This record gives sequence, C-alpha cells and structure tokens, in this order.
Amino acid sequence: MRTSRARTITILATLSLGAIGLLAQPPGRGGRGPNRTGRKIVLAWADTRNGVAQHESVGHALATIERIGYESGLYDTWIRTDSNIISYHPLMTTGQPANGGPSLANVDAIFFLGHREVPLDPQQKADLLKFVHDDGKGFVAGHTGTTAFMSWPEFNELLGAQFDQHPYGVTSATIVNEDPVFPATQMFPPTSTFTEEYYQPMNFSRDKIHVLLRLDMSNMPQNPGVHIKNGDWPLAWAKMYGKGRVFYSAFGHASETWDNPMVYRMYYQAIKWALGEGNLDVTPKPYPGHQ
Repeated sequence: MRTSRARTITILATLSLGAIGLLAQPPGRGGRGPNRTGRKIVLAWADTRNGVAQHESVGHALATIERIGYESGLYDTWIRTDSNIISYHPLMTTGQPANGGPSLANVDAIFFLGHREVPLDPQQKADLLKFVHDDGKGFVAGHTGTTAFMSWPEFNELLGAQFDQHPYGVTSATIVNEDPVFPATQMFPPTSTFTEEYYQPMNFSRDKIHVLLRLDMSNMPQNPGVHIKNGDWPLAWAKMYGKGRVFYSAFGHASETWDNPMVYRMYYQAIKWALGEGNLDVTPKPYPGHQ
C-alpha cells in the first residue's frame, strides 16, 4: 500500500510539473557547478544590503528562479547576493582575481532583484552595460529592480523605468494584458484581478518599451501619491537594449506571489526569451487608453 501510494504521489507530481510546461526532461544533477550539462547559465543577482524595508521574499524568489531552470532543463543558476561578480574580471576582497565562480564572462543572462543603490564601481557599471548592449546577453528584473541605481541614468535606459513609490501599498487591482501572444504573458487572461504591491513607474517612454501588462487605473481610488496623470501604469514590459533582450515585471513582493503559477511561468518564459529563444516582436507601441 505504501509503495503504491508513493508511486501515485510521484506520478501526480510529474504530471503537475508537465502541466505547467516546465519539466522538459529529468535534467539530473551531478558534476561540479553550473554548466556541467552544457545548458545556459543564469546569474541570479540580488544585492539588497542597501534596501529600504528589505523584502523577506528575496530568498524564496531566488530559489524559485533556480528551481524552474533546473526542472525545465533550460538553464543552470548561480545565486549571488554580492556584487563583485558584476565584472568581466571579478576580484576577491583581497584584491586578487576571483578563483572560479560566475562573472560577466561566463554567464548568458542575469536575473536581477537588487534593491536601491547597489554598489558598483565605474568599471563594473561599464561592464554591465557592455554585457547587455554590446554582447547581447539577457537581463530580466523583478519587482525591486526599478528601485535600484536611481542615481545612474544609464541603468534607467537599460531597464526602461524607475521606481516612484507604491502609493496604494499592497492592494487588489485589475491587470490588463496588452500582449497575450508574448510567451511571458500569454497565461494571463485579457483582464484579471491580482493582489500585489504595485510599483509606480517613472521616467519611462512608450517609445522605448513594449508594454505587456498594465494596471487598470480606471477604478483605482484617488491617491495623492499617484503621479501618473494619463492612466498609463505599465507593470511588465520587454525591450531591446542594443543587442540584448531586457524584461521587467513588478510582480514579486510577497513569497506566496512566487508560488503563483502565472508568476513563475511568466519569469520562466521571460528568462527563456532573454536567453535568445524565440524571435518575438517587441516593437514599442502607444498607450491604448482605457478599454
């Protein structure tokens, strides 16, 4: 009886993973470090040391990014919460060259969940821009990503927007899917209700980003902290930065958000696209207005 029950649980778990489209094949672990199997490598980078009200969900978010890469067989993940690895030649704290580990020279994309003023020196900043713009590598950012590097205009150009508070706090609101064809948002219905801490974007232009999801502001209450006047509040977008593919989503405030299949499938598909799979149209488009 125990054997039969255990087998049933295993089968159901496998079917569940297959149903969400993540389990391509049992990838198997073994060997030493990422890229032991020839898969792509994602650097999950979350330096939050200077964060304000640091998010308790960061650890679970990084674990989720690693899990979906492992279960799908698409990529392996380096998880780092320091920033010295954002370099083509990272150094140890002694100033000597780092021995092994990730660097911009050996990863294919970055998943970024940094917070506020992440410490990078001028050469590291130049290296990060080159990694995406010139080398054509991917950059996917979640939730707190727009709060980072507020004093660095070039990062705003890379990512597409900056953080302008969250005037509603954690609230339930209607989400509009502007691009149901894009793989990262095709699992979202045309409109849906979602509870999140919605980050208000600023310093963005519809001429530079391809908006995928936006907040429906038509039924949101008046709030003095809302600075968007035309109703256009993007929540997820894709864009090109030079040769590189960039994706951002505001979703991910709470740990349970990362357990929502729509959310982790969104990030999985975004990383897959950022790694170069799929020749999708991310041409910027105008704000369609309330529909």
